[in-house]
Amino acid sequence: MLAHLSHWPLDPPLVAVALAALLYARGMNRRAGRRRRARAEAGLFAAGLGALVLALTPPLTSLAEELFWAHMSQHVLILAVAPPLILLGRPWSTIWRALPLRARRTTTHGLVHGSWATPLRGAAPRLTAPPVALVLFCGVLVAWHIPPLYDATLRSSTLHLLEHALFLATGFLFWSQLIDSAPFRSSLDSRRRAIYAALAMAAGSAIGLALTLATAPLYAGYAQLPSRPGEISALADQHLAAGIMWVPGSIPFAAAFIVFVYRWLDETARDGRRVAPPLVEGS
Repeated sequence: MLAHLSHWPLDPPLVAVALAALLYARGMNRRAGRRRRARAEAGLFAAGLGALVLALTPPLTSLAEELFWAHMSQHVLILAVAPPLILLGRPWSTIWRALPLRARRTTTHGLVHGSWATPLRGAAPRLTAPPVALVLFCGVLVAWHIPPLYDATLRSSTLHLLEHALFLATGFLFWSQLIDSAPFRSSLDSRRRAIYAALAMAAGSAIGLALTLATAPLYAGYAQLPSRPGEISALADQHLAAGIMWVPGSIPFAAAFIVFVYRWLDETARDGRRVAPPLVEGS
């Protein structure tokens, strides 16, 4: 058993996942409220962390070195699966509650009054503005799939780590505009949240379409491999990656779109009933 543990990849992202899990569990023990809801949120949070672990550990990481579709599966998990599940778990207030009271007071004072936090206080409102978050999310998604940059991540583990970090960071920025997670709340109404989800889904679909229509492999890092597991061709591997981006990768965005369209229509109907004049007999 110790031999297996010695090969477990204890890299910084997984250490961060483990730390988040420990703090969340500690915060849950101090949390008041309905137990059923708390258990559901804890399950969603655990599922989100599980998606990150799946994306960042073997066998997916090993397959991603030889198969484009496995690498694309990592991207979908990091961008479209883990962030919404984690946010649905209401992590910020729960993890904050896990910290000692003195640490919370010191951190709060530093964030509000500390000179070291001045750049953060200035940048936070801009980065979390819905248009900026959407542009950053779509821009990072598209940029890292440009062939020269994508191939560079296959040659450099540092660049690959940066790619995944940006995916996760912009994923949280994007999904926080759709999912309210205390103490943060999006300024978008249901109609604009539906549009927001549709625009992001369109960006991912555009990448999937480009990969599908390509008549030759776009990424030299995969095209130049002498062989691939399953003996599939580089072009077939690329088409599988396109299918993963296009279908499973679109499901979270499509689900959000449907939910918010339904809420928008329901809110419109309720507003209409409130303003409708009462019927008068004989009129």
